[in-house]
Amino acid sequence: MPQTMKAVRKKAPSEGFTLEDVPIPSVGADEVLIKIEAASICGTDLHIWSWDESIRHIVRPPVTVGHEMTGTIAEVGKNVKEFKEGDYVSPESHITCGTCSECMASRLHMCVRNRTLGMNMDGGFAEYVKVPANVLWRNNRDKLPPEIATLQEPFGNAMYATKDYDLAGKKVAVLGCGPIGLFTIGIIKAAGADRIAASDTKPYRLGLAEQMGATDLFNPVSDGDAAEWLTAIGDGEGVDIVFEMSGAQAAMDTAFKGVRKGGGVTLFGIPTGPVTLDVSAGMIFKNLTIQAVSGRRIFEDWYRSRALLESGAVNIAPLVSKQIPLDDIEEGIRLLQAGEACKIVLRPNG
Repeated sequence: MPQTMKAVRKKAPSEGFTLEDVPIPSVGADEVLIKIEAASICGTDLHIWSWDESIRHIVRPPVTVGHEMTGTIAEVGKNVKEFKEGDYVSPESHITCGTCSECMASRLHMCVRNRTLGMNMDGGFAEYVKVPANVLWRNNRDKLPPEIATLQEPFGNAMYATKDYDLAGKKVAVLGCGPIGLFTIGIIKAAGADRIAASDTKPYRLGLAEQMGATDLFNPVSDGDAAEWLTAIGDGEGVDIVFEMSGAQAAMDTAFKGVRKGGGVTLFGIPTGPVTLDVSAGMIFKNLTIQAVSGRRIFEDWYRSRALLESGAVNIAPLVSKQIPLDDIEEGIRLLQAGEACKIVLRPNG
């Protein structure tokens, strides 16, 4: 094994990434070293690249970025018994403490001392990554190739966002057709929704939304008032449930205006800064159920994701726009920022 590897680094609290050679990490007794086969660029990575306000309290430069990944175990620590060299795995990106009140209550995704791969500890946009063995998820290579296996981590976010709703027969809207929004559309379709309304400013993404199962498409740049559109879909009363996945002020306003009284709104999109919401007329007097969600339940949503992906109930292969070498990371960022791609998968080891 070589002594150094290529890695994409956030070197300083400013815009951009740096590709450089760094030492291959050595594993501790309870850790494993993974040779990365695929790592996918997340919307959060775009926030990190831009160094916008939403992530500055989380990311600690210098750090190797990337939190969605899959690969083969290259080395195991002396205490690791459940995994071996050659196992095909994906890591959960949240490294939890196991001792806080949230962890003790099996709410690991809300660990108060959580560390996150690619943000405040070195992540997977590299040829190798080391992780604690207790965050590993074993994959079935015959059913999930690397470019799909790496997407289980973000797909779990969509599983978590939809967790509390009976979606069968409902009129549902997804505002923002980035990857998580598109995953959500696939889950909503699999759950038997009556109509699925999808809104985005990018025609490319709306085309993907239709492939994933959206029945009604809307571009707020060219198609008029999005809240009126949702109200009409809901027979003049609004849709039953809205998933706001963009973080945009205009989309949040649409969500609360376009949902029916007694309906539900889930907020998942991350704003780049503070937003203003009409709490009284838009929420209280409509008797809404409102959820704000982040991450996924560890490992419950991994099990649910595997069931949908391996069975083919949700097919996310059309969302993999391009697979590129690690050296082309800046081109991947550009394509995503321009709205010309959905998921870009990095192939650090060819």
